[in-house]
Amino acid sequence: MKYFMPGMLTAFLSITCAGQEAGRILQEEQITPKIDSLVRQYQDLDIFSGVVLVAEKGVPVYHKAFGLANRRTGKMNTLHTKFDIGSMNKSMTKVVVLQLVHEGKLHLGDHLGDHLDGFAAEAADHVTIEHLLEHRSGFGDYHDPDFFELPKSEKNIAALLKRIRKMPLLFEPGTDQQYSNTGYVLLGAIIEKVTGRSFYQNVRERIVEPLGMKETYLVDKYAVPDRATGYFKTAKGELEDNEGFLEVPNPDGGFQSTASDMLVFYRAFHYGDRLWGDETRQLDELYPFYKQTATTGSGAVAHAGGFEGANTVHYEVLRDQISIIVFANMDEPVAEQLGLGVLTIIRGKEPSKPALPAVQNVYKACEEKGLAYVKDHFEPLTVNFHPTDPKDIILNAVGYTYLRDGEVEKAIGVFTLNTEWFPDVANVWDSLGEALLAKGDREAAPRIL
Repeated sequence: MKYFMPGMLTAFLSITCAGQEAGRILQEEQITPKIDSLVRQYQDLDIFSGVVLVAEKGVPVYHKAFGLANRRTGKMNTLHTKFDIGSMNKSMTKVVVLQLVHEGKLHLGDHLGDHLDGFAAEAADHVTIEHLLEHRSGFGDYHDPDFFELPKSEKNIAALLKRIRKMPLLFEPGTDQQYSNTGYVLLGAIIEKVTGRSFYQNVRERIVEPLGMKETYLVDKYAVPDRATGYFKTAKGELEDNEGFLEVPNPDGGFQSTASDMLVFYRAFHYGDRLWGDETRQLDELYPFYKQTATTGSGAVAHAGGFEGANTVHYEVLRDQISIIVFANMDEPVAEQLGLGVLTIIRGKEPSKPALPAVQNVYKACEEKGLAYVKDHFEPLTVNFHPTDPKDIILNAVGYTYLRDGEVEKAIGVFTLNTEWFPDVANVWDSLGEALLAKGDREAAPRIL
């Protein structure tokens, strides 16, 4: 199960913006009906509600809210509704860290043990600030199944440090790369240690207040006014909310904000000196890519966040200073896909039609056409799936749906197919073992488990 997607996706998207007139690239009357039509297609499938914002050089050209912020009360989304921005937090954490490096209070080569105690030597003496920023530390993810059962008091930075100290490294620091929420929690703790102020105070004083982000909230999400409740659907299409997920914002994700505020932030992130100057920007390992994209290409870079029932994305065409922001209080990757559709419209081309989420699509195909059909059509059935997630997750979700419903034979069939396609993933064999035990086949199950 995935809770945050990478806080910064680095995507190079070929975009040729048409319709240049009098120095302007985007023409409102041209793009508005096309974006409206695309959004309606997503709404017809009941997979999108939220806000879409398109701006040129910081000036909105398209800015609309869609659907419900709360399905129980019937409250509508507005341009001022606050959405969980997920791993977009990581961009803010990165800014604070690199500001501190520029100020000489931190160094990219500092080791974890220089600032935080209680870690084993393999981490304390070898993991650097740079490794943590670039997801090369060797730390994995602290979001294990037990995490979501913990009380809120056990989900803050201090409590998470206790859990992280017990985590083994997955690889030698600097030798590989694996996305790590844990690494950004550690960066938040280091910020607190170096400055003597809370992570949240640092973000507020260094980013939110200087940029005038009056609709961005950094603490308890339940106290945020006009907040969108997140929604996702099970494999059977049953709607659930995400109110029990990630209620404590941390350095790796969970702030609440609006598309307008995040437009301000990411413009300051990429342009000008309101947030930091080029001398500090150059400390970011992605700076050479950003610079090349801004000067020689029409590609877009992406910053995104998401977990069950929440998805946000910001695409920036650096050369032309075109911003596309989609906030959704529904399941990922809907914001990214809708945002890519908007980018395609800006290119003057026809966007792809939306599809049901992959897990729903596969379950529906299993029910209506059988597992053999799924086996022959798996790729087209799973186009609506996050590109960085392993696809064994899809069949596992479908298999457990059958298992919970007591349809053990169907579960065994789905899990067996998963072991055929993804034999190196230990979890798929565990799932098949569970289904065989549920059938009462105790002889086969232990061999698998």
